[in-house]
Formats: sequence, C-alpha cells, structure tokens
Amino acid sequence: MADNKKMVNAITSMDVDFAQWYTDVVKKAELADYSCVRGCMVVRPYGCALWENIRNELDTRFKELGHENVMMPMFIPESLLQKEKDHVEGFAPEVAWVTHGGVDELQERLCVRPTSETLFCDHYANIIHSYRDLPKLYNQWCSVVRWEKTTRPFLRTMEFFWQEGHTMHETAEEALAETEQMLNVYADFCEKKLAIPVVKGRKTDKEKFAGAEATYTIEAMMHDGKALQSGTSHFFGDGFSRAFDVQFTGRDNTLQYPFETSWGMSTRIIGAIIMTHGDDNGLVMPPAVAPVQVVVVPVAQHKEGVLEKAAEVTAKIKRFARVKMDDSDNSPGWKFAEYEMKGVPLRLELGPRDIENNQCVIVRRDNREKTIVSLDELETKIPELLQAVHDGLYAKALAHREEMTYTVTDFEEMKTTADTKPGFIRAMWCGDLACELKLKEEAGVTSRCMPFEQEAVADTCVCCGKPAHKLVYWGKAY
Repeated sequence: MADNKKMVNAITSMDVDFAQWYTDVVKKAELADYSCVRGCMVVRPYGCALWENIRNELDTRFKELGHENVMMPMFIPESLLQKEKDHVEGFAPEVAWVTHGGVDELQERLCVRPTSETLFCDHYANIIHSYRDLPKLYNQWCSVVRWEKTTRPFLRTMEFFWQEGHTMHETAEEALAETEQMLNVYADFCEKKLAIPVVKGRKTDKEKFAGAEATYTIEAMMHDGKALQSGTSHFFGDGFSRAFDVQFTGRDNTLQYPFETSWGMSTRIIGAIIMTHGDDNGLVMPPAVAPVQVVVVPVAQHKEGVLEKAAEVTAKIKRFARVKMDDSDNSPGWKFAEYEMKGVPLRLELGPRDIENNQCVIVRRDNREKTIVSLDELETKIPELLQAVHDGLYAKALAHREEMTYTVTDFEEMKTTADTKPGFIRAMWCGDLACELKLKEEAGVTSRCMPFEQEAVADTCVCCGKPAHKLVYWGKAY
C-alpha cells in the first residue's frame, strides 16, 4: 500500500474541523477567493477551468438530446414575476430588487433573476402557436442571484453559476419523460464523470420546487455524512402555461396549453467534488473533469537532457490527455505537494536514471500508488491509470455511502441515529406533512428524497406509527 503521510500541512485536517478544511482547500488550491461583495466569490482560473470542463461535458449531452442554448435577460419585471403565485411566494425571501436606474426611481421594480421560468414562459407565449412548434428544448448557461443570509464558496453564494433547462411539450407524458430523462443525465454524469454515486428520487411536496407539480433530485453523500442536492429536474404540468397564457393549436384544431419542465445543475457540484473525494492533502480531482489530468515533474532538471526529454514526453501526452509540465525552479518536493493539493490525478516523475531506462514513474493521486511505465507505452498506460483513478474514487465513495446509510423503524431510533451517526437514514413515511415537520423539528433531519427504487423496510411510519408505503431517505444537508 502506498504511503499515506500528509504532504500539505497548511490545510486543516477534516477530522478536526470539516468546515475549515473545506475553506482551506477552496482557497489554497486556488479554486476561488472571497470578494469585496458580501456573499459572492471570485472564481479563479483553476476553478473556472474545472467548471468549463463540467459545462462542456453537460452541454455536449444536452445537445445530443436536441436541446439548444439561448440567453435570457438577467432582469425580470415585478409584474411578470407575480404571475405565478406559488413561484413568487417561494422565491420572495431570496429576491434582489433593482429600484433605480441612475438617479431615477423605476416605475416598476426589476428582480435580478433567481431563476428564469417566468422569462422563458413570456418568450414561449410569443413563439409557440401550433403543435408543430413543439417541443421547445431550450437551455441557458448563466448566473443567478439569491439573497442568502449564510454563504460558503460554491455551496451557497448570493450569485452562482449554473445551467437551467426550460422545455415545453405537447403532452404531459412527453414532459414527464423529459423530466426523468434529464435527471438520468445528471445521475449518469455524476457517476460516470465525477465518480460521485447518487440516490435518485422524488422530493416530497414540502421540499419540491416552488410552482412545480413534482421535483426529482439526485442526492450525494459528502465525507462528513451530510447530503448535497446535486441536480434537480422539475415537472410543472401546465400551470405556468396557464398563468402566462402560453397556448397552441392542437392536432384536433383546439387551443391547448403546453406542459413544461425545468432542470438545473450549478457550481455547487464543485463543492460536491471537493467534499466527496478530497482528503487532508487537498483536492482529489475526478479525471474526466480535472483541469490537468497529468503533471510532468522533471527530477534533477538541471542535468543535461532532462528538461528536453520532459518537454518531449509532455508533447506526446498532450495528444490524448490534459497535461502540464512544471519546469519552475521549485524543488521536486514542493511540486509534489502543490499538485497533491490541486488534486491532479496523475503525477509523472522523470529523472536522469528514468531517461536512461526509457521509463518514468507515475503516481496516482487517489492512493499514491506508483507505477513504472515505459515511455513507449504512455499512450495506453495513462488512459488506463486515469480510468483506474476514476474507478477507485467511485468505489471508495460508494463504500463510504453504504457504510453511513442506516435503516430505522421507530421515532426514538430515528432521533438516536440522527444524533450519533452522520449519514443517510432510510425510514418509512405515511405521507403526512405533520410527521415530516416533526422529524425536522425533533430529529433534525429533512427528507432528501423518496427513492425510485422503493422497498418496505417496515409497515408503519417512523414518526406516527400509522401504515406507511413510502420509503424516504432522511438526513442533514448542505
């Protein structure tokens, strides 16, 4: 087994103070910094590169399914926001308002978009006229503003970056299929590209998105046992269409209302990457989205031919992986620690003796295992090792989740488990809002989702003891 000695001492141990560990990693790995604007962050180049890779992976998937990108205004007139009652009430506490243009007070306040359902519906009312205009499969990449009281980089900031898909369909069945399809896109992306296992399910009515008929979610478990809602997909029915008078002439020549969905994933997924895979040395990047997949570190680079050979190797790797050569005058030990902290999946060490033997040493970030690789086999060995890192990260995260998932059958057991065992708690629920509120108040847990894969772990509700048919994942969450 590889050496597990801590290489970066400037990062607080996660077992000592998990919140401080998280902040240390975000800042010292140069993902983001605090800004002079309260609750807002500066996303630094390394963080931007990570988000760009996430965005590009998702954008490709969206377009393969027929979605098109658009750009909507960042301001919403108050009268437009007021059209859908449940929606505006749900967002009212988080809305930021523009009241003046220059020195003049506006006749109508403008909301800085917290989300864009109203803007899309206003637009769809102008462009949807016939069933031939459907479906409309739109997505936009943008930032939104929600006036949060407590903030933390990536996890919860007043301005954050995301994509929001908004689609219109001829039938409810088509819209529901879209809702489920996009949730599966998010789940597959998290597991296949981010190495984060997720639980797929439906939110309770209490936890669903404001204005939605149904909200579906993927829930991931962080290292400290807390849940992170990592992506959501919403079925709106025809509620927004009616509120905004979006109508089309159907196949039977009658006026009908289309059915709507929306779905989104934000930069909080970067927080999920940090808290799922990170360790006391810093980040551990999933290879598929890592800004740098391989760092080449010349050893004894002052010796003749080392830098030249390292540059040659780097150029070769560039054809099939994202690679960086560090030829700075910092010591190899400093470089090892730096790229450990930044989570680069593979470190390639190349010194005079390696060159003589036509080989290099490749070190995995996830477990520090070293492999001696012929320089003639880099094109096959590096992809193999990158896949091995992904597989190792996923297996470790899945084992961690399973170890910290508990099944309980009565209220006292629920309270004891919630107090003493961080993680997911599986328990039956009768469907009564009063029980859900009591569990939050007295056990300190919220419903994370009703998983699609249902099973009866008991016959009665964990709270009230009445007959229950819904298995729910409960937990504490970010």
